[in-house]
Amino acid sequence: MFSQHMMLGVDLRLLTTFSTVVELGSVSAAADALHVTQPALSRQLQQLERQVGVALFHRHHRRLNLTSAGHSFLAAARDVLSAAEAARSLAEALAAGRLERIRAAAPVTTLTDVVAPFLATLSTDDPLITVEEATGAEAVEGLGDRLDLAVLATPPPRHLASAVVAELPVWAYARAGHAVAGRSSVSVADLAAYPLLTLDPTAGSRSRLDEALVRAGAAPLEVVECASPQVALALAASGRGVAVLSDDPRFDLVPTPVLDGRSLLRLTLYAAWHPRHHAAPELAAVAERLAEFCRERYPLVAV
Repeated sequence: MFSQHMMLGVDLRLLTTFSTVVELGSVSAAADALHVTQPALSRQLQQLERQVGVALFHRHHRRLNLTSAGHSFLAAARDVLSAAEAARSLAEALAAGRLERIRAAAPVTTLTDVVAPFLATLSTDDPLITVEEATGAEAVEGLGDRLDLAVLATPPPRHLASAVVAELPVWAYARAGHAVAGRSSVSVADLAAYPLLTLDPTAGSRSRLDEALVRAGAAPLEVVECASPQVALALAASGRGVAVLSDDPRFDLVPTPVLDGRSLLRLTLYAAWHPRHHAAPELAAVAERLAEFCRERYPLVAV
């Protein structure tokens, strides 16, 4: 009955008056609550009825009862007042450099094994963080537009503000009894002797593996590109090869640290955001909390 277009032309002050009268049940109580005189409040109600073009109350002496149109209008008025309050709160948060909600993006493995467990540690007093799956390039492109924060497995462009949030080992996963399983470590040169189950070249763990193989001058026996880390781990569990990933273990597979020369092969995760974001300091604080979480969840492996 009452369109959004119609409601846009109504004074919020009059909607507040109307809602307060209905809530408190009388003009006198509403006038006291709103700190106006009763005649002034009555004039506001009349002005509101002229604006919307319908009678909102049945008037019997000093008593006001809602008409059927008034009942319908009450729901619309409360929706508008609620939206206005939400907008006011958001404006205050923006002016203070606070965020009520953070829109983030991360690659699938990082989202599943790092970001989602981190979100589970937050409280209702923290900003609401929603995360979508995206490649590094997609996440970077979305910053400053639809995204506030990106978690990346590759170094972010220099024009972005960023922080290292994790150094994750890259593991060689094999089922129990495999020659790689149970070793203190395995070099990338030794891994080249087995079929390697990994992700496509845009994935962080795959790019680290490829770089290490080049440095070692080793050509893998076979590389099987999998659509997801879960598929790579499942194939490793079935004995199809060794999965080389930064994911958490599944399917009772045995993880073995991978060596790049004498160093542990690691995947570095970065948090990135636009330096001119209105809440850049808060985003930096969230990145630090994520880094602290990762330090506790993924301590560096000694080999």
